[in-house]
Amino acid sequence: MNPGQKTLGRPLSRLLIASAIAAAFPAYANDATEIEKLKAQIEELDQKLKILGRKQELVNEDVAAKQKAAPTVTASDRGFGFKSQDGQFEYRLRGIIHADYRDFGGDAFPTAVDGFLARRIRPTFEGTVFGKYGFRFTPEFGEATTTSSPTIIDAYLDIREKPEFQVRIGKHKPFVGLERLQSASDIKLIERSFVSNNILPNRDFGVSVSGDILEKRLNYAVGVFNGVQDGANIGTNQDANSRKSFTGRLFATPFINDTDSPLRGLGFGVAGTTGNISTLISGYKTPGQANNFFAYATGTTANGEQERWSPQAHYYNGPLGLIYEYAWVNQPIKNGTSTSTVKNTAWQLAGSWLLTGEDASFRGVKPYNRFQSGAEGGWGAFELVARYQENQIDDSLSVAFRPSSFALQAQGTAIGLNWYLNESSKFAVNYERTRLTGGTLDGKTEDFLVGRYQLSF
Repeated sequence: MNPGQKTLGRPLSRLLIASAIAAAFPAYANDATEIEKLKAQIEELDQKLKILGRKQELVNEDVAAKQKAAPTVTASDRGFGFKSQDGQFEYRLRGIIHADYRDFGGDAFPTAVDGFLARRIRPTFEGTVFGKYGFRFTPEFGEATTTSSPTIIDAYLDIREKPEFQVRIGKHKPFVGLERLQSASDIKLIERSFVSNNILPNRDFGVSVSGDILEKRLNYAVGVFNGVQDGANIGTNQDANSRKSFTGRLFATPFINDTDSPLRGLGFGVAGTTGNISTLISGYKTPGQANNFFAYATGTTANGEQERWSPQAHYYNGPLGLIYEYAWVNQPIKNGTSTSTVKNTAWQLAGSWLLTGEDASFRGVKPYNRFQSGAEGGWGAFELVARYQENQIDDSLSVAFRPSSFALQAQGTAIGLNWYLNESSKFAVNYERTRLTGGTLDGKTEDFLVGRYQLSF
């Protein structure tokens, strides 16, 4: 290589390298500016995304708050209702309709009228506020009594502090009769027994305290009420006197928590009332509820402290159901200058058997297969029912208190069939023969055939 060329090549190379470096500086500068711009844009987009995300969170929170505030609407066999999301407030509309046909036979009451009857038409509005304060209002538009005027069946307030301590205030069922404590939609026979209708109180106005203790193995109830005649349903007006009646009940279910025990459905107890009433029952009715087999002589009134007692029991095991009640009332009475203390008694033993295999219970029947037409439809549940009952008027009662036209004893034997289409609908038919003893009705009978369609929700 020529030495001159070597000397010339080095400066030329250096010049080229320097030129390349100089040319590269503007490119690096431009790239840095773009990067800063991109960073700024990314930060701006990130802020916008955060703002959009927060807005969506606010929307979601608002939707959740509205959903939390919006009530849940329900419609089931327990009625129609509204319930808050937190369960603290609930309102329900329920009802019972009983449409009957009655046919009377026998020679005891030849003037008894056959016909159709709206036995019960009872809409119910009930609910809970703030979790533990409840209420119930039930008017009656059917022929539940001997008059056709609408009445108020239930009108009470509840304070449900806890299962062991609950308070009820207003017109309600005193915790006395076992069968009476069943809803009218759950009773096995169409009409209640002599115990419920002729001896123990139906409804009264007062205050009750009740609860389940010992892990639900024992239920207690005590109450103070205005006082009511045998089998009667008190009005909502002021009491007729200043004296009050007291009630108490203990009912044990010792095996209720033993799921495999055949005695799980066994319950037994005793209830009682004591107090003063102003008037006596207008008459002791036969099972058909249209005729009195006994009534006190005109002018007879209550005359002192009344006492009622009722041992009671039930047993449920598989499709079998049994209920037993005995009741007696000791009532001082007077008519003019004549005085006496009468002891009247009643008892019943009723049984049921579900032919379709469902479990019997105190609270009603839930069919395995609801009735539906068509090839895939079920037939509901079928239940046989039977009852024997007696009502005995004190046979030591003098003629000053008892008209000879009435009997002193009624003995009723009933059989029936219930067809549960579903939890709300039921057809029932009962036949009951009642034999009377005493007075001019001695040896005579009432034959009572009744059919019913029931809708309850």
